[in-house]
Amino acid sequence: MARSGQRQAGARRSSPRNQRRVRSRGDLVSVLARAVREVEAAAQRGRVTSSVRTQFQAVALLLRDERARVQAETGSDSRRAEQLKRLDGIATILATTAVRDAGLLALLAEDAVASDAARALKRDMLASVGVEPAPEDVPAPEPAAAPVTPERRVVPQSVVSRQLANPFLAPDFSAAPQRPPRARRLASWELLGPLFSSFERAGGGDSACMALPFPTARYTPAGAELMAHQGQLVAAAAAGHRTFLLADEPGLGKTAQALLAAEAADAYPLLVVVPNVVKTNWAREAGRWTPHRGVTVVQGNGDTVDGFADIVVLNYEVLDRHVGWLGDFGFRGMVVDEAHFIKNKTSQRSQHVLQLSDRIRSRVPRPLLMALTGTPLINDIDDFRAIWQFLGWIDDGKPLGELMDALEATGLTPADPGFYAAARRCVVDMGIVRRRKVDVAADIPARRIADLPVELDGAAGRSIRAAEQELARRMVVRYDTALANRSSGAAVEGVDLELVRRVARSELKDASTGEAGENVFSMMRRIGRAKAGLAADYAAQLARSAGKVVFFAKHVDVMDAAEEAFAAQGVRFSSIRGDQTAGVRQKNIDAFVNDPGVAIAVCSLTAAGVGINLQVASNIVLAELSWTDAEQTQAIDRSHRIGQTEPVTAWRIIAAQTVDARIAELIDSKAGLAARALDGSDEEVAASADVQLEALVTLLTDALSARPESGAA
Repeated sequence: MARSGQRQAGARRSSPRNQRRVRSRGDLVSVLARAVREVEAAAQRGRVTSSVRTQFQAVALLLRDERARVQAETGSDSRRAEQLKRLDGIATILATTAVRDAGLLALLAEDAVASDAARALKRDMLASVGVEPAPEDVPAPEPAAAPVTPERRVVPQSVVSRQLANPFLAPDFSAAPQRPPRARRLASWELLGPLFSSFERAGGGDSACMALPFPTARYTPAGAELMAHQGQLVAAAAAGHRTFLLADEPGLGKTAQALLAAEAADAYPLLVVVPNVVKTNWAREAGRWTPHRGVTVVQGNGDTVDGFADIVVLNYEVLDRHVGWLGDFGFRGMVVDEAHFIKNKTSQRSQHVLQLSDRIRSRVPRPLLMALTGTPLINDIDDFRAIWQFLGWIDDGKPLGELMDALEATGLTPADPGFYAAARRCVVDMGIVRRRKVDVAADIPARRIADLPVELDGAAGRSIRAAEQELARRMVVRYDTALANRSSGAAVEGVDLELVRRVARSELKDASTGEAGENVFSMMRRIGRAKAGLAADYAAQLARSAGKVVFFAKHVDVMDAAEEAFAAQGVRFSSIRGDQTAGVRQKNIDAFVNDPGVAIAVCSLTAAGVGINLQVASNIVLAELSWTDAEQTQAIDRSHRIGQTEPVTAWRIIAAQTVDARIAELIDSKAGLAARALDGSDEEVAASADVQLEALVTLLTDALSARPESGAA
């Protein structure tokens, strides 16, 4: 654990004045030492149960508090140094134990939520040495739950227009299911604890996937094909299944499965709640897989929302201001992407998601509800709780509806030895779908590139778009000046493409010598910096759900920004750069390859694109574009090489509606040309300057074509 993090966390949680000492606290260190040794022994045996995680977190909480107290204590410096040395020894054991188990490592994060059980154990450990807990550690009576009141609520004008345009568009809730009360054999049993425990008790060979039918009907548009594993889930929705915890590993196409499951279930209107980084990609994928369905993306206050769309996509960050009208919109389906974002039920976004889900289930007969995540568990089995509640499988205290019926049908109680295996099977059959890349390797190519478009919002996005417009305007002036100075005086119809290319070459020459102002090189660097945070967030998500990730960037400041984001999120990384000595470079490579706790390798696209082996990762994030397909391929081949046991996916982060997207298309087109011309050779037909030139040609052509009389003399 970082000492700065311990000091900050300790300062927040406790201060010396908040705890009253009854007798010497020297015994507390001994209690912590014994407890951490027990946790270490359990981790070495591979038996990290919920009770072990509770003990681990209680020790971490006490350790932080005790460190803050010792540092604030007045008295002998030597005594304080000795106490801190003993606490550092406990911290070292905690850290080395945590790297054995991702769940334990996550508990050391600054934003990790302390469970009630860990807080209770912390109080007990303090009491065992005669120390009264701090006031904030004493559980207060729970206040009556108050409705979440956001700072501002909005109703987009288009939604109002939808409501007024046709009274028949008002949602009809008359068919909402009403389940009559029934006598339950298990009504007096506490069932949620045993249900969660059934997943901890499961053996390594126990299936974590419901039985799925063979795909028969076709729901894809012409020219698009689903992979076999994707078609199975869509077939389950077509057969009438309506709740899914889709926990496939990243790269297996969860977005397409969710969109076509909605098509198979006719679950429209469909609400999709996603992280901001993938919002644009969801809209693009909806256009690809369900092109006949209108899709609208909610930005900010929703001024551009299409109230008549079939699919409404918005991100968690703006959910609070839109939850009012969303609850009355009449959705028949809801998808929550990266559903582990709602694991903390006390958070506002979790409460809003659960509120919307409850509203949909109370008004619509058998709505489609889908939770998508490659990481259903982060800290504890209890992370399942909010997801299961979103899906309508449980409430705060008991199983509901179909799950309760299934448990009753087993004829067992938690006192029976066979209950746990049967209960787990009941939950899995409710709709848990988990496939790994290695399970469906025959479905997916050994290496593929998946583009992830992102919107550059805020001041940085506006500045980049303004700079791009200024670059286009400068080239238009050059074009018009050259056209006016032609000696031939011949009239030109439309855009003179030859002149466009001459102007673009001149602009590229000035940019390469530094004579131009804003140019294509500075533009790409600014776009890279603007994408850095979004790319880092996505890489961190991948690391949590799929294991190790290689993160490539071209510029040092982009790497710096990404590493700062990883450090802030508590994600350990190795840095592989061109200015490192050979020894430092190899040490960092070895740390990424051999240390289970190092989740991400942050690599220079030019310095780490050749000569290193990173087969330990099968997911790559390309935060910035290279100028050639060959450079991009070399980077991907750090993981896609002999020794790799899984298909490799490279996630290319693209800034939508900027020159970044144009350059991505040009790189891909040049790659296709090289493949055709050289019959598979890796050598580039076109140099990087060709892509730069074509990007400027496209930018100038678009600007001229947008004028009322483009190119007229």
